[in-house]
Amino acid sequence: MAECKTGWCGKGDRPRTFPKRQPVICYDKPAAAGVDHTLYDTLRHEALLGEKIEELRVPKKSARTWTMQRGDLCRITVVEGSQVGDVNFWNLHNTKEKFYSGKTRQLHSAHLTVYDRLWSSLPYLRPMATVVGDSLKAYGIDEDGASVHDVIGTRCDNYTTKLITGKESEDSCHTYLTKAVEKLGLQEEDVHDVWNIFMCTGFSRDTHQYFTKASPARKGDYIEFIADMDLLVALSACPHGDVSIAVGQEIPDSICHPLQVEVFRATKPSLVLPPLERK
Repeated sequence: MAECKTGWCGKGDRPRTFPKRQPVICYDKPAAAGVDHTLYDTLRHEALLGEKIEELRVPKKSARTWTMQRGDLCRITVVEGSQVGDVNFWNLHNTKEKFYSGKTRQLHSAHLTVYDRLWSSLPYLRPMATVVGDSLKAYGIDEDGASVHDVIGTRCDNYTTKLITGKESEDSCHTYLTKAVEKLGLQEEDVHDVWNIFMCTGFSRDTHQYFTKASPARKGDYIEFIADMDLLVALSACPHGDVSIAVGQEIPDSICHPLQVEVFRATKPSLVLPPLERK
């Protein structure tokens, strides 16, 4: 066989080198996406000192819904063992306006913490809620590049489980959330990509595959957010528990736990949220 003298003779990929480029942060925390820290700290303080207007428990491997008025504070707490939750948000008065995880990720980060906001879908693009308390905020970014409270993962669902295992299953956050909102007149199509609270995730360095680690959340850990508009909220207690086991594998029931929801409202607010842009 004749020797190829040009370095490439049509078999395989042509050899190529790429010049190095500097990374550019596409949305470098724009001022319009930021919040007044003093305002939100005060709103948090006054809400927690006010009235607890709702308290509910989301049993393990299920979902529940609740509503919030603008300015209300919600605290979601790990009450037994380590447990991940999947959260959906809708404008209470127009459910076409719902949480947009991808844009939230672009405007803030792949993982949310205090003073980050949760943004609504196009064409609205308005803040739905602002994180004001996070008992895991000191976790930061660990040695594997992982962090907590992600807006990367979409939610576990029965369709992907069947794709991976070939088996039918009703145990998924998508299924739980769908059943919860159907009681309110919404449909499966209204369930959307979630905010994964207490979930520890990242991308592998060599293959950039999405990975999870056992959640660092323990009994007593919490995340808090203030509603920037009147909200319908749904929370699923994930059937993968602390998400220490890959999708498609058998999940012991013993690693699944409930989550607690509390909603607080200030009785004598000294400050109020600025007017919400009308869309």
